[in-house]
Amino acid sequence: MRVVIAGAGSVGRSIARELLGHGHEVTLIDRQPSAMRVSQVADADWLLADACELPTLREVKTDECDVVVAATGDDKANLVISLLAKTEFGVPRTVARVNNPKNEWMFDEAWGVDVAVSTPRIMTAMVEEAVTVGDLVRIFTFHQSRADILELTLPDDSPLAGVRVGQITWPADTVLACIVRDARPIAPSPDDTLEGRDELLFVTARDADEAELEALLTHGPATS
Repeated sequence: MRVVIAGAGSVGRSIARELLGHGHEVTLIDRQPSAMRVSQVADADWLLADACELPTLREVKTDECDVVVAATGDDKANLVISLLAKTEFGVPRTVARVNNPKNEWMFDEAWGVDVAVSTPRIMTAMVEEAVTVGDLVRIFTFHQSRADILELTLPDDSPLAGVRVGQITWPADTVLACIVRDARPIAPSPDDTLEGRDELLFVTARDADEAELEALLTHGPATS
């Protein structure tokens, strides 16, 4: 896979190292000479230029890449880069960094963003996930489909503890994707039994009823 990363700061370099470690081809772009720390990601291609300008994106052959990552510290730049990549070069997938959560609403398909990553939002979710049991936490939202990844740690006294997955009727548009038990991920089958303190990961559609899901997990099925 060929990836162009705009923004060669600590975030961009970290992404580049991970991708290179998985065998992908990476180009890093930054307009600041101080960001040109080539020795730290020596296997990447580097370009000192402004990724918000079309000639720069043409020079790195953006039309031939699979993903563009807009990882600068400027939300305006990340939106422009995503829009140019999608509309001018037809890049299949764009990933944009959100620096200010107040700007998150702009990072959608109208600006050419397929996936928006808000570090403050993710860190908040991780804090909530670490300290809450029995509360549903939104870990991630896919901005194109608006599907969510939700997490809940099953309380010890949940009526669903000891119940087989196949016996549970989940709310509409809700899928149990993974059970994490003792730091081990389990792909749930109908015969697997839920246990207290299981970390449950769900994928839900945009119209799924989160309150219904949380009530089911903490209080059991509603009685008519």
